[in-house]
Amino acid sequence: MTTTIDVTRRGFMVGTAVAGFSLGFPIPFLSGKANAQAGFPDEINAWVVVRPDEQVIIRIARSEMGQGTLTGLAQLVVEELECDWANVTTEYPTPATNLERGRVWQSFSTGGSRGIRESHDYVRMGGATAREMLIMAAAREWGVAPGECRASKGVITHAASGRSTTFGKVAEAASRLEVPTGVQLKDPKDWTVIGQPLKRLDTAEKVTGKQVYGADLKLPGMLNAAIRQCPVFGGTLDSFDESAVLSMPGVKKVVAVDGNAVAVVADRWWQAKSALDALPITWNEGANAKVTSASIDDFVKEGLTADQAFVGNSNGDAEAALARAERTVEAVYSYPFQNHATMEPMNATAVWTEDRCEVWCPTQNGEAALAATSEAAGLPLQQCDVHKLHLGGGFGRRGAFHDYVRQAVLIAREFPGTPVKLLWSREEDMTHGMYHPITQCKLTAGLDANGDVTAFRVRISGQSILAGVMPQRLSNGADMITFQCYLPQGDHAISYSFPNLLVDHAMRNPHVPPGFWRGVNANQNSVYTECFIDEVAHAAGKDPLEFRLKLMDRHPKNAAVLRAVAERAGWGSPAPEGVFRGLAQCTAFGSHIAACAEVSVTNGQLKIHRIVAATDCGHVVNPQQVEAQVEGSFAYGLSAMLYGECTVADGRIEQQNFDSYQIMRIAEMPEVETIIMPSGGFWGGVGEPTIAVAAPAVLNAIFAATGKRIRELPLSKHDLGSA
Repeated sequence: MTTTIDVTRRGFMVGTAVAGFSLGFPIPFLSGKANAQAGFPDEINAWVVVRPDEQVIIRIARSEMGQGTLTGLAQLVVEELECDWANVTTEYPTPATNLERGRVWQSFSTGGSRGIRESHDYVRMGGATAREMLIMAAAREWGVAPGECRASKGVITHAASGRSTTFGKVAEAASRLEVPTGVQLKDPKDWTVIGQPLKRLDTAEKVTGKQVYGADLKLPGMLNAAIRQCPVFGGTLDSFDESAVLSMPGVKKVVAVDGNAVAVVADRWWQAKSALDALPITWNEGANAKVTSASIDDFVKEGLTADQAFVGNSNGDAEAALARAERTVEAVYSYPFQNHATMEPMNATAVWTEDRCEVWCPTQNGEAALAATSEAAGLPLQQCDVHKLHLGGGFGRRGAFHDYVRQAVLIAREFPGTPVKLLWSREEDMTHGMYHPITQCKLTAGLDANGDVTAFRVRISGQSILAGVMPQRLSNGADMITFQCYLPQGDHAISYSFPNLLVDHAMRNPHVPPGFWRGVNANQNSVYTECFIDEVAHAAGKDPLEFRLKLMDRHPKNAAVLRAVAERAGWGSPAPEGVFRGLAQCTAFGSHIAACAEVSVTNGQLKIHRIVAATDCGHVVNPQQVEAQVEGSFAYGLSAMLYGECTVADGRIEQQNFDSYQIMRIAEMPEVETIIMPSGGFWGGVGEPTIAVAAPAVLNAIFAATGKRIRELPLSKHDLGSA
């Protein structure tokens, strides 16, 4: 039966901000009778709707932002359902419906490469339960035992009598049955849909232009809003002169928003934007108005030698081992602020009345968007809802952060009953993001007389994402997410074994807000480790591949992907004339990945020719999508390496558009060869891990080509002329 969950808005907002959040409710595989009472008469269960015309609708709670989660999750359901893939379509349930029904779809969060690996079991069970109900309905009609029947491609057969029927013909009867218990999922060896490169379900509407993104949405009678926030983070709105723009074409109202922003509402967005540009505004920029990149760098640098730090991983006595080492190698690396730079700027459309608020928006977490809607609307969760749209890019910006949703609702409250679409300008989007955290890292290795590592010391100094976004998740003050790729075990475990190890973090939080940026802290931590390991190998006079493998005898899956890329790339054999190779590997988001890059540097100009990448993500749902995600990861990661930097002057971000925040062009993209190596037994991520090895593989190849170590990104700051 339908279950109503009594939960406070504040508690719901805090909880749903966490990727992978679950209230721990049981999964109610509602029967048709209960579904009909709840207003869902077409369901077999919450995941599966079968129409009389044999169309099968799979409901997907996670968000599609180009990564293919929608298709992958549908494959998981269809594997157990045994319907015809050609008849499959998908739809999003709303988060308010999820709450009303006891969170039957569980988490709506799409981040941390968790979309499939966190929900594969219960979405497959949704398909399996629906299949059994359809078979039971057919068996009852024939008067035979369900165990004598089987389903395949949407057809149910009873071999003994030669009878058959289709899902569409028995769906209505199946929806009235009690939900079976004890349904078994298939053994992976029997999968026929999972593991196949099926065509994506969202491609056709995208390439034909039918796909409606949030920026495209039009509702009857809709007004449009443009917004400007204080350019300095932490500053406030002092005053504005609305009389200067109220007579401009289409302008309806000027609205102060949340104490730090002002919006103009007009018939059309360009009218609103033009009026906003003409609006006299006075800001109180506050104490942060004097902050610069140089002052932030000095602040972070101080942490490299500070006495106080949080320990993320340790064994043995690294300090003592370094003191008695035959030789030590030391280097300091740094990583800048970076913008998510989604192609679709932040936007949301809201309709508010005194007793109801609805929002249409691109979001990576529908439940968190619902919580933000409720908070801004001043209404209970049960009187609000959010309609998810495909995202024109997410990368973490639309996951834990729904500032744009809150703003849209606050503005809509000024126009009760009228849809209002808020669309940020590109400049607003660039200068009011939640940025990849800035950090520096000092690494020290101790070597014995044979050139073997006796101690490994890592001091990270810099920003904590959790401290800025989810301080309730700090562990006794420490941000353990900072230690991705350095942890002793788990999804982000260190993939080398050292006899003496110490990794710690001196937290230094500047005023620029941090965020979960695709790949999160695995990005810079892999640069730090993999480039420094290359330095140590060079100092020891050893081959970078063999040097790594000697440290990886307890990490066979990492060693396997590293060997795979080295072999495919031809490591140890001569490269084409003028071409040089570099390696990198790590464990991130539950997957094991490695890359070998081939580059040339001519007259100081870098050319990335080829990258071979290997991924062991345990189980592979759709190999074509894995390949696409690996390639996309390199495009994103290499863009960050080449150009990605946000600088601060007078307390504000300087980069305002793609002319000053450059991204990789098609001509710069190397050939990517993807090796998929699923070893089974676990579910790893795909969308984010490979970013972590993109930059260090190329940086190590650059050293091989030029003799120069690049320890500060982006690469555009450096002259690659001969050493």
